[in-house]
Amino acid sequence: MPGSNEKMIGEVIREFLRTHKLEDRVTETMIMTSWEKIMGRHIARYTTRMVLRGDKLTIYLDSAVLRNELGMAKTKIIQLIHKEIGKEFLTDISFR
Repeated sequence: MPGSNEKMIGEVIREFLRTHKLEDRVTETMIMTSWEKIMGRHIARYTTRMVLRGDKLTIYLDSAVLRNELGMAKTKIIQLIHKEIGKEFLTDISFR
């Protein structure tokens, strides 16, 4: 019979991530690994890096034209990311 101080492994991992301020890094990695699935191969090919700071995501792209196009679709992209990752956490995306 489990003791009262036992926790589920998921709880322990979440607590560890929170304590060591690693939640953003884990989420950032999830976005990066899903980016091609979310946006397609063509857009992923022009993406050079991503940085998540709290609830804001910065995506660096090699194409000025693509930056402008994606900038006009911020709301939709945020929705697609939330759907893929399974949680709502972003309030803004910037493309650079």
